Order: sequence, then C-alpha cells, then structure tokens
Amino acid sequence: MEFSESVKLARTESGLEYFDVNSPLCQAKIFLQGAQLTEFIPTGKTDLMWVSADEDYQEGKSVRGGIPICWPWFGTHENPDWPAHGVARKVVWRAEKVVETADAVRISLSLPMMMIDDLYWPYESRLEVEFVLSDAVEVRLTNTNLGKAPFSLTQALHTYLPTPDIKSTKVDGLQGAKFIEFGEGPYTQDNTVEFARETDMVYTQAGPVQTIHTPQGVIEVSRENSMSCVLWNPWIEKSKRLSNFQDEEYLTMLCLEAANVLEDTATIEPGQSHTLMTKIRWL
Repeated sequence: MEFSESVKLARTESGLEYFDVNSPLCQAKIFLQGAQLTEFIPTGKTDLMWVSADEDYQEGKSVRGGIPICWPWFGTHENPDWPAHGVARKVVWRAEKVVETADAVRISLSLPMMMIDDLYWPYESRLEVEFVLSDAVEVRLTNTNLGKAPFSLTQALHTYLPTPDIKSTKVDGLQGAKFIEFGEGPYTQDNTVEFARETDMVYTQAGPVQTIHTPQGVIEVSRENSMSCVLWNPWIEKSKRLSNFQDEEYLTMLCLEAANVLEDTATIEPGQSHTLMTKIRWL
C-alpha cells in the first residue's frame, strides 16, 4: 500500500507495528494490533490520549490506554469463559488505505475475519475503522452485514482521556441521560459528574456531545449513531488490581466511551452498514 509524506510504519522495542504520523496538523500513533490509537497530539496542543506509564506493548495484549475497540460485545459476555470486551482488541488488523490532504490524514484498517473464531462471531460481515486526523480526531467504526440474516452486536470505542487531577475534573452534557452502575438502576443523571469514588456508569438516552472540564483545558467528545456511552474511573482499590496500571494513575485519567450498548444495541440488516463515530478535540 502507498503511504503519505507524513505517515510511516514503525515498531516498538517489543516488535508491535504502528503507524507513526507526523503531519503539519498533528502527531499520532495507531497500532495495527487492535487498530488502536494511542497518541493524538494536535499541533500546538497536548496529547488527547492517555496511556499508562506501565504499558509494555506486548503481542496479544491490548494496550492500557488510547482507544481500544470493544467488539462484538462490550463488557463481560453472558458466557463467562469468553474474553471481556470481545475479540478485536488483540488481533492484528489489515492496513487498507492512507490518504493525506491539506485538511486531514485518513488511515483505514480492516479486521481479518478469518482470524475470528466462528464460536464468537458466526456471521458474514466486514469490520473497518477509519481514523480522520486533523486538529481533532474522528474514529469511524463500520460494521457491514454481508450475510442473508440480520445480526446484533454491542461495541464501544473505549477512549482513555487525560487530566492533571481527576478530583478537579467534571463531565458536562450527560444531564437527563439514564445510567446503570454496578448493576443498579436505571437512574437519571441530574447534574454534571464529578469524581470522588470508583465510577462505572453505563449511560443510555445520552446527548451527542459531552465536555470534560480539566485543570489543563476542556475536551469535547461527540458521537454519531450512538445514544449510549460509558464513563469510567477505577479509583483506588480497583487500580491496584488492574494490569499495566500504576496504583496512582487513576488520578490522571478517565474513560468516556462512545458505545452501542443495552437498548442501544446495533442491529444490522443484510446488505446494510452501521458506523459508530466519535470525535475528540480540545476546545
């Protein structure tokens, strides 16, 4: 495939390949394993992605940070022996296209379906992701039904975002949405969300735009074809149990994830496509 002037392939010391983007608009890193964005730095600004300082970029292991792709289910499957958050995060995706214009760098990858066990996904389909990199980052995850019967799935773009201090951070734009937390609810979100404990809120009926107010600045997160999202911070005790996560790192991150979950599950008819999109930028 052809690259552009601003895009090259590089490897970590552990051998994982990634797209290394250095354009007039931004810097970025996108790993072929998991099709996972781990760095996005708009020119003149700071990184919009958070990655753990303990991350060691190992084969077959999702990176702790950036935007892991959870597919074709989010969270724990009803079969407890199946992997959490699906099977796309640990597979090496196929690089499809790199296009650079004055306005953006576009990088497309596809999931090799031959790598997915029919036990987990017995349907004829195509899964592609496109990253649109400019002064903002758009991630567009497209499922296409190539079979003769409809199928349903849950999915999420599990975005890790930075903050200098989670205790001085709040999330606006979820007011009026319904949420379930730790299996309880649904409750209605009345106010902006602040952080003083472990947070694991799965929202539905959520508006298309949220803003995260941090001491470093305001991050805008928007979604398309998604009325659900997930807000997560592991806080003190869970941080001690997570792999590739330092005990105190909960203070410097949060996840706000575009999703299709619960009643927002995506059902795709034969010959049709569904694109889950999130766009993230500094305001």
